[in-house]
Amino acid sequence: MSKTEQSMRVLEEGKDYRSSATNDYQADIVEHYDECYWEYRTAWLNSHNLAIHYGYWDESTHSHSDSLLNMNRALANKVAINAGDHILDAGCGLGGSSIWLAENFDVTVTGITLSPSQVEHATRSAEKRGVADRVTFKTADYCQTPFENESFDIVWGLESVCYALHKKLFTDEAFRVLKKGGRLVSADGYALKEQFTEEEWLRVVTCLDGWAVPNLATPEGFKQYLQESGFSHVDYSDITANTMPSAKRMYYTALLTWPMQRLLVLLRLKTKAQDRNFYTALRQYQVFKDGLAGYGLFCAEK
Repeated sequence: MSKTEQSMRVLEEGKDYRSSATNDYQADIVEHYDECYWEYRTAWLNSHNLAIHYGYWDESTHSHSDSLLNMNRALANKVAINAGDHILDAGCGLGGSSIWLAENFDVTVTGITLSPSQVEHATRSAEKRGVADRVTFKTADYCQTPFENESFDIVWGLESVCYALHKKLFTDEAFRVLKKGGRLVSADGYALKEQFTEEEWLRVVTCLDGWAVPNLATPEGFKQYLQESGFSHVDYSDITANTMPSAKRMYYTALLTWPMQRLLVLLRLKTKAQDRNFYTALRQYQVFKDGLAGYGLFCAEK
């Protein structure tokens, strides 16, 4: 075996690869989003889109804010929403997608997140936007929800499924809570290879560390989990090209704010979670550009 082969790092399912991992990775996820709220609020999202995800760019997209809302449209078009559908927003964050769905379709939405503070933010936003009668938010784990069998018509996962340590637990639970004929739609980042050089691995792990993500599935692996859980008509689209302008924007924003970031760290005005988040903003663009990871959109039917 060559030295190159010996030094290759292999990505496996169910492992937490973060160098900063603790025994409670869900608590780390909550810490990340709670501590980085103002970074996202000032540099990425606004009160209208409430979006902590990559945008979707096409010929109709004219701004960063447009791209964030356009990602909602991309998922909605993929999953074919019907009037009266009950949607589970699995990993709802600040509630942006849930509220957008209620404003644009005749549906009811239940959003779940691990973070109680995100539930509070999302609930207040739904009340301000006049959709609190059709949107509710709860603290829950999307791999082990409190809902009855066949409770939902759609399970919606926008850049959230990557946080599952075991992705198969998510697909199993999504299948359980969906009604017969129900659909799952998910947009997320995926590893495009399973073996990495040490240099490539460093870049990937920096991103896992910075966003408190334990591991990444490959598109082929996630498709297999869906099929093993019982889903049929599994469809996958690679939309990396549509998200690259957002990845580039994040990268250049980090470059421009580098001096201020270093000063705040020296003054101990940044937490470790905030500092890791900053370095991920620098690394993620190269990870996509070099083909180590991509961005994909899945849809499947029960």
